[in-house]
Amino acid sequence: MTAFTALSCLTCAKAFEHAGANAAGLAILFMLAIVIPVVTTIGIMIFRIARREKAHFDPQFEDSFEA
Repeated sequence: MTAFTALSCLTCAKAFEHAGANAAGLAILFMLAIVIPVVTTIGIMIFRIARREKAHFDPQFEDSFEA
């Protein structure tokens, strides 16, 4: 089993073991290489926006939770 087949699920690994090529494994690796940095960047941006909002929040707009 090569490194690329270890990255895929068992169903995909079985499918492209018989074909003799690692096209599906490379496609999965490429997709992960694109998706992981994008999701990480979005998470960092959300964290920074929330932190800045908390630092510059005007207390007069705060909701009271008293009924």
